[in-house]
Amino acid sequence: MIDHVSYQVSTNVTEAVNTRRSLRAFLPDSVPQETIKTLLEKAARAPSGTNMQPWKTYVLTGARQQQLCREVCAAFDERSKDKYTGEVPYYPKRWFEPYQSRRRQVGWELYGLLGLGKGDRAGMHTQHRRNFQFFDAPVGMMFTIHRDLATGSWLDYGMYLQNIMLLAREQGLHSCPQAAWSGYHTVIRDVLSLDADEIVVCGMALGYADPDAVENTLVTERASFEQTVSFLE
Repeated sequence: MIDHVSYQVSTNVTEAVNTRRSLRAFLPDSVPQETIKTLLEKAARAPSGTNMQPWKTYVLTGARQQQLCREVCAAFDERSKDKYTGEVPYYPKRWFEPYQSRRRQVGWELYGLLGLGKGDRAGMHTQHRRNFQFFDAPVGMMFTIHRDLATGSWLDYGMYLQNIMLLAREQGLHSCPQAAWSGYHTVIRDVLSLDADEIVVCGMALGYADPDAVENTLVTERASFEQTVSFLE
């Protein structure tokens, strides 16, 4: 099990997989645009059904990133769940086992590291709000998909996103995929001037990990091999 954040370049796929983490604190150090371009060009080699390549990526830095963060944070502070919901549900309507326990465990572990106790609504709101600041990463990415595409294209999209995150490790970068952004698609649509046929899939923070952030020490557990894999003969 990996028990630390790697700040070095990953030199092979296994190392990239093992050191990829959803980090929640980044340094302000800028990432060269050429590095981002190369990373995304390589990631686009992800497989997709009949080579449809359903992904569309918006890379945000500087003033445009700040504008998006500012406007979505303002919407988040309204605390209106009915007003701000994703167009496509990410989580089940009703939680059940073993998924509910896994979800709760990571929540307890993260909030425990941050010193946020049960019932600390203000503290949890502040921490959740950091999603909409890309956890201070210098690069924010927003991903959209055509609304008429089907489930298979969403599966393809996941492989594209995984490619981005693994290739980031090759550059000594870290990332955090963020489904939370999809609930604020109306705000995002205005800021990015999205076409009507685009659905916001998720956002992603990209940058260099903050080595002093306690939240970056979180290592999530994985279910045992026996729980998720069956060999049939």
